[in-house]
Amino acid sequence: MAGIPTIYRIWRAILVGIVNLSLNSKVALITGGSRGIGAAAVRMFVAAGAKVVFNYQAAKAQAEDLVRECGAENCRAVESDLSTTEAARQLVSSAISAFGRLDILVANHGIWPPEDAPIDRMSDEQWHRTIAVNLDSVFSLVKHSVGQMKKQGGGHIVLVSSTAGQRGEAFHCDYAASKGALISMVKGLSTELARDDIHVNCVAPGWVATDMAAPALNDPPTREKVFRTIPLGRVGTPEEIAGPILFLCTPYAGFITGEVFNVNGGAVLVG
Repeated sequence: MAGIPTIYRIWRAILVGIVNLSLNSKVALITGGSRGIGAAAVRMFVAAGAKVVFNYQAAKAQAEDLVRECGAENCRAVESDLSTTEAARQLVSSAISAFGRLDILVANHGIWPPEDAPIDRMSDEQWHRTIAVNLDSVFSLVKHSVGQMKKQGGGHIVLVSSTAGQRGEAFHCDYAASKGALISMVKGLSTELARDDIHVNCVAPGWVATDMAAPALNDPPTREKVFRTIPLGRVGTPEEIAGPILFLCTPYAGFITGEVFNVNGGAVLVG
């Protein structure tokens, strides 16, 4: 650094500090953590110094590989399908038992029935399952996480919604309704929990290269249609969603609560 002006050294130190987002001593629960956005978030949170518990439903091999990659001392995987509020309660309890506290909840899990279902032909079973997994379980995760966070004096909650929660999704009203409800939860909970120093925010991805999106993105006509709705001309990567999630859980986001952080290549402006 010799010969570099003092003001440059100061700004370099500031920028390095901003880039080095630290979560040392924090414990995070990340749902849907075995693949896609969740797995990218698990890696980033561990790299930032957090202890992480994540759940998986069927991807046991991927979950075990991720634990080995991150180190069992830093990361635990719990099998849970999060189709009931009781499963969500048990997952929160498992996270607290694993590392003794809970500072961060990232509700990233969800299902998206891939087949188009017009409202007049959508089954009651599909509607209820989508709402149970995407919304009811999130209610329970938040409820029981907040109970622990209040005891500790604060925390961070990030709910992962979607552009579909803001502009709707034709033939997928179950998914759009569940994701729109998460945004409303964030708005209400952020004001309710501010007095407890619990920050509540939302990250709303657009199309991302994940297993859930693969059936649509692997179909050339659908892929072309999707790309036309994204000003940046491509889909996002899991890491590009996980990064903003991480940021919202650090002190650098200490004055942010109740916000919808759009990470969609500008797609929400086109809908």
